[in-house]
Amino acid sequence: MDSKISDLQELISGCKSRNSIARKLLYERFAPAMLGICVRYLGDKETARDILHEGFIKVFTKIDSYSGAGSFEGWMRKIFVTTALEYLRSVKNWRINSVDLSMLNDVCDNFSIVEQLSAEEILKCIDELPVGFKTVFNLYAIEGYSHAEIAQMLHIQEASSRSQFARARQLLQLKIRQKDVKFL
Repeated sequence: MDSKISDLQELISGCKSRNSIARKLLYERFAPAMLGICVRYLGDKETARDILHEGFIKVFTKIDSYSGAGSFEGWMRKIFVTTALEYLRSVKNWRINSVDLSMLNDVCDNFSIVEQLSAEEILKCIDELPVGFKTVFNLYAIEGYSHAEIAQMLHIQEASSRSQFARARQLLQLKIRQKDVKFL
């Protein structure tokens, strides 16, 4: 394990020295995980690839600011999440969602269906959420940001972040419940 850490630190040092081989190796090592983040926020794989490349440009130009404190991958994740959010705002695709949730009154709290679904099916349900719901859900439930951090990132009120998350959860429960009906 120490050799992996050493290798990563060597890659980081190489990238800080503008070494193209180190940059290529860093890209190859982290591109699949960072692409997953981009796809989770943007849904469209082609757009996600564009944002992946933009994110790596930012990583390489800002790598000198990485002090070594904390996880390098965590530092990179923040860059990719921010880049995806910037893209959403730039195409005016980001908005706080307002959905009639009256249909959710019948949603069952029994999550035995979740155990029957694959990770891909659950991610597909998340991806089908409206953009605002999906973004807040990803930031809070998957990335682990607080509602205060999300509010600051998205330029919304903290209460809006909380309500978006609650509505996203309800809608996700409905989507999962609908999958349960399909299994019957």
